[in-house]
Amino acid sequence: MDGKETNRLIAETGVVPRKSRGQNFLTDDRVAQRHVGYADISKDDRVLEVGPGLGILTSKLVELSDHVTCIELDEALQDYIGDTYGDRLTLIRGDAMKVDFPPFDKFVSNLPYSISTPVIFKLLECDFKKAVVMVQKEFAERMVAPVGTVDYSRLTVNLYYRADCRMMEPVPASRFKPKPKVDSALVEIVPREAPFKVLDERTFFKVTEVTFNHRRKKIGTALRNAGLIPKGAEVPHMDDRVETLSPEEIGKVADAVYALRKDI
Repeated sequence: MDGKETNRLIAETGVVPRKSRGQNFLTDDRVAQRHVGYADISKDDRVLEVGPGLGILTSKLVELSDHVTCIELDEALQDYIGDTYGDRLTLIRGDAMKVDFPPFDKFVSNLPYSISTPVIFKLLECDFKKAVVMVQKEFAERMVAPVGTVDYSRLTVNLYYRADCRMMEPVPASRFKPKPKVDSALVEIVPREAPFKVLDERTFFKVTEVTFNHRRKKIGTALRNAGLIPKGAEVPHMDDRVETLSPEEIGKVADAVYALRKDI
């Protein structure tokens, strides 16, 4: 698929790419081939794709696996994917953030920019072998950011706790139609056991969320304001800011919060 083919399909389907839905269609078939290749798909793998769009990845996925499921929100694209691939895949017509993900082994998707964050967090709650996603390059940098950098975030910590994550390659904005304002990148996510233990995962994720939502505040202040610790309570690193702490150190803060809350 190239730019001309994409323009033809857009005209045929009547799709109007919507900025609100982050619809930017990949037009470089070589990038699509590498994207799918990174996922190491076998015939028996259950593959899930969110936002198949005009099918540049889908066309390759159905050749590799006998168990492909696509979730598409846009009605015109739903009809196009359904008519084009028929029973070669399972099509879920709906919002990826509202429908349940079916069981899957591999997740391969050119994620719409508007839902990258919630889809990644939803993905991390699932049991799977590998995901390869196309996201905005700035978003990809947040996924793998070192501690103490501007890009270090709640997303970074959650991913580090649950998976090995690495950027595979940058993808220029010129490879999409319509051309977005920013470049993209392919990122690989491989689930693994957490590299450190916490007393309670829900508390760990909540502490991570609250402190990064108020990353300019001291940790103690952010936790007190959120009602997670009582006034006068002491926890590790309470005078630091969360952006300076490693995930393991945030885990120690969370353990202290959990211990305090159990005693309340």
